[in-house]
Amino acid sequence: MLPNVVSVTQTGPYRLRLRFDDGVEGEVDVKAAVSFVGVFEPLRDPGFFAQVRVDPEAGTIVWPNGADLDPLVLHSRVTGRPITLDTPSAQAG
Repeated sequence: MLPNVVSVTQTGPYRLRLRFDDGVEGEVDVKAAVSFVGVFEPLRDPGFFAQVRVDPEAGTIVWPNGADLDPLVLHSRVTGRPITLDTPSAQAG
């Protein structure tokens, strides 16, 4: 089951405190996770960055221009645990 972001609070420039539906909570430095190009370029502006919100349908954080971040990547950054995929072939091995 993929983790879903259930709350977000900006804690500093490009820093967000996230809480997930599995109880995990912690901070993410978005500047370290994102290159501010393409759809992410508007996030350079602190006022635009502050417009972050949780999209409950997507289970992650989004900005008004449609930029979002993968909740699995965010969860990995908060916990410090690498992303692993539980696939049938991996389980059978």
